[in-house]
Amino acid sequence: MAQLYYRYSTMNAGKSAEIIRIAHNYEERSKRVLTLTPSVDDRYGLGVITSRIGIQREALVVNENTNILELFMMENTKEEISCVLIDEAQFLKRHHVEELVEIVDSCDVPVLAYGLKNDFRNELFEGSYYLLVYADKIEEIKTICWCGRKATMVARIVDGKLVKTGEQIVIGGNDMYVSLCRKHYNDGRIGPKIKK
Repeated sequence: MAQLYYRYSTMNAGKSAEIIRIAHNYEERSKRVLTLTPSVDDRYGLGVITSRIGIQREALVVNENTNILELFMMENTKEEISCVLIDEAQFLKRHHVEELVEIVDSCDVPVLAYGLKNDFRNELFEGSYYLLVYADKIEEIKTICWCGRKATMVARIVDGKLVKTGEQIVIGGNDMYVSLCRKHYNDGRIGPKIKK
């Protein structure tokens, strides 16, 4: 029986690498996967899932108006899809998550969505909120803060300092975001000897 999985973490935990690994595993067994990525994340080009460890794979682009269920049905008529994988799922809209639920429940195809849970202000993204509501299985992928504790927060860095205000979605990488434990997120230390 298929399920909707939401696997979340802070940045730099290996989410994109895991998607690429799972896709490879399916394809080695002659199974087709549908990989998706939101259009808002264009750091490495549109339609590309890229891991910081240097591997990447092409994906179909989902924008705000995309109906993922319709996209799935169209692609499934070309060749049967065994699994749906989504990177940066925090950027999905409510209707996207509901369409993923329909793929799982009506088509009996597993969906694995990967993304951040909370933003730099420590608030949920729309996609992560509805994935937490609808997912059959919720799993945390762990990474660590500079101090060695488990990182649970994503901090935005501007001019070398942690900021907690601004637009929710500003695309960036290691130059702009760092994963921190709650203690260092709250006290503003983004590294040893670096103050807020």
